[in-house]
Amino acid sequence: VQLQASGGGLVQAGGYLRLSCAGSERTFSSWSTGWFRRAPGKEREFVAGITWNGNTNYADSVKGRFTISRDNAKSTVYLQMNSLTPEDTAVYYCAADPRRLGVASASRYDYNHWGRGTLVTVSS
Repeated sequence: VQLQASGGGLVQAGGYLRLSCAGSERTFSSWSTGWFRRAPGKEREFVAGITWNGNTNYADSVKGRFTISRDNAKSTVYLQMNSLTPEDTAVYYCAADPRRLGVASASRYDYNHWGRGTLVTVSS
């Protein structure tokens, strides 16, 4: 399956963006999906994950501000990002894990399908 991330851009602090991750095959809807990000000079880190049946989990740094969701009819996973801060500036990636888990993995090593990143820049 191929993944296409989109929705990044430039936004002021306190603003919002919605990222989308579209899967090229219907099987994407039965996989767990994670959003990761890599800020300049930092390692790629987990942001949020959603299982095939809708269970969600988040990094502590985004809890209460970001919401991950999926529309299986569209084979698309979304990341709604509110109350953005400059610390959220990063390239955001979506990734898919074909295992049927109760909780999406927070480890990037468990994901074997990756989309190209989309850049999010938050200005102060």
